Amino acid sequence: MSDFAARRRTMVDTQVRPSDVTKFPIIDAMLSVPRESFVPTAQREAAYVEGLIDLGNNRCILEPRTLAKMLDALNISNDEMVLDIASAYGYSTAVAARMAQLVVGVESDEHLASEAQSVLTEENVDNAVIHVGPLEDGAAEHGPYDVIMIQGGVEQVPDAVLDQLKDQGRIACLFVDGQLGTVRIGHKAGGVVSWRDAFNASALVLDGFSQECAFSL
Repeated sequence: MSDFAARRRTMVDTQVRPSDVTKFPIIDAMLSVPRESFVPTAQREAAYVEGLIDLGNNRCILEPRTLAKMLDALNISNDEMVLDIASAYGYSTAVAARMAQLVVGVESDEHLASEAQSVLTEENVDNAVIHVGPLEDGAAEHGPYDVIMIQGGVEQVPDAVLDQLKDQGRIACLFVDGQLGTVRIGHKAGGVVSWRDAFNASALVLDGFSQECAFSL
């Protein structure tokens, strides 16, 4: 039987802490949430390896370092609502739920959404819910949100998503430009989101978040 708890500690000690993520709530969450429960059964043994977990169809579970550094930059507090887009099996949703008041995960794949909701229930994550619908639509009926994070690559963020961010809210996205990926943190003020580069990472671009081809007469 695999000692997943030991692997979880190793993940935090070798992937998270060396990436300058030291905030207690993030370390505690990543030590507490069993990542192996939130991946496909066939990939449980790979749950704690360095790197992202490919789910096919341009979907993935971001590598632990990327998620941890996103959470570090977002600095979620326990009175805030979080929108977690492309939540897949719900790992990022479960981790964020240990810091936030409420997390809404958005998943377009009904099978993934059902699996995620089941595991969240089994793990007694009672302050998170999975919303089924197109990723690029977010979940406006539960918002607006203090924090939004997207679990995959983007070339652009639809206005429909940005509109769900509260004024003074924060958003983390992994912008992909060719082979390069940069996580940017956006702050909303006066209805406008201003972005700053945070760190480099990689992921495939999610459907619905690619750059529209410019068309001109």
